[in-house]
Amino acid sequence: MASINDSSSVLVTGASGQDGVYLVEQLAGRGEIHGLCHSRAGADALVASFPGVHTHVGDLADAEGIRLLVSGIEPTHIVNLAGNTSVERSWRFPSETADVLGVGPVRLLDAAWRVQERTGREVRFLQASSAEIFGDTLTAPQRETTPRTPATPYGAAKSFAHEMVGVYRARGLFASSAILYNHESPRRPTSFVARKISHEVARISLGLSDSLTLGQMDVFRDWGYAPDYVDAMIRILDAEGPGDYIVATGVAHSVRDFVARAFASVGIDDWHRYVTVDPALYRPADPRQLVGDPTKLRALGWEPSVDFDALVKLMVDADILALTAAQA
Repeated sequence: MASINDSSSVLVTGASGQDGVYLVEQLAGRGEIHGLCHSRAGADALVASFPGVHTHVGDLADAEGIRLLVSGIEPTHIVNLAGNTSVERSWRFPSETADVLGVGPVRLLDAAWRVQERTGREVRFLQASSAEIFGDTLTAPQRETTPRTPATPYGAAKSFAHEMVGVYRARGLFASSAILYNHESPRRPTSFVARKISHEVARISLGLSDSLTLGQMDVFRDWGYAPDYVDAMIRILDAEGPGDYIVATGVAHSVRDFVARAFASVGIDDWHRYVTVDPALYRPADPRQLVGDPTKLRALGWEPSVDFDALVKLMVDADILALTAAQA
C-alpha cells in the first residue's frame, strides 16, 4: 500500500483538533477514515461535519485501549496528532506530557507493528513531531539533521517520540515524522498566541475591546497555514520511503511582527497604545528563534499556499466575521 486511496483505512488520532479536522477534510473520499477523539463531544462534532467518518473516544495513555483499537481497525495508515499542543501546559503537567506525548506514540507504533506482523500488509505511520525538539538552538534554519536539544517538557516528550519513530523505522515499519513548525488557522483555540492576537485585534476593530495583553514579543517563529501543513503530512505518508521532514515556510517573524500586521489589516497603525506586555505571561525556556528549512519536503512537490501577511489577514478577517455574526 502506498498512496492513500479508496481501499485505504486511515486512523487519525486527535481527529477533533485543528490539524485533525483539516486532515479528515482533505482525506474525504480517499478510503475509510477513523477518528480517535479525546471526548464524546469532540467525536460528535466531527461526525456532524463529516458524517462518513468512524469516530472513537479514547486516550493515548490507555495502552490496552490503543492496542485493541488498532488491532480492531487494522488500518493501512496511522496519523498521530493526539495530545495537548500547549507548551505552557507541559510545565504544569510534565508527567502527563511525558506519558501522552512521549510514550503514547510508542503505544501506537507498537500496535501498528503488531498489525503489520499479523497481516503481512504494510502499515504506514506518521508522527506529528514539533520544532520544540530543537529547543533554544543556535542553528538557524533548523534541518532534519540539526541536533535535538529540547528545553521544555513538551519538547522533551516530542523528542523521545521522534527517536522512537526512528527505532521502529529501523525495525521495518514505514514510520515518518513531520517536524511541524507553528501553523495556524481560524480553528486554532484562542489560548495560542497567534489566534489570541487575531481574535483580540478583531474585537478591538469592532469596538468590543481596547487592549491586548501578551508575554514575550521578540521571540521569532516560522508561522504557516494549517491546511498547508496537513497537505504536507499526506505527501509524507504517500512518499516512496519513510523519513523525517521539516514542515515549515523557511521564514521567521517575531510576535511583534504578527501584532503589527494584525492591527495593520484593520487599518490601525498606532497599535502600541492597545498592547500591554505582562511578564507573568513569559514562558520558561522559550526558544528565541525557530525557523525550519523545508528543502527536503519541497522535493515531494510541497509549497506553502499562504504567506505570512495573508495568514495574519485571513485569521483576523475570520474572527471579525465570526464576531459580527454572533452580534447579529
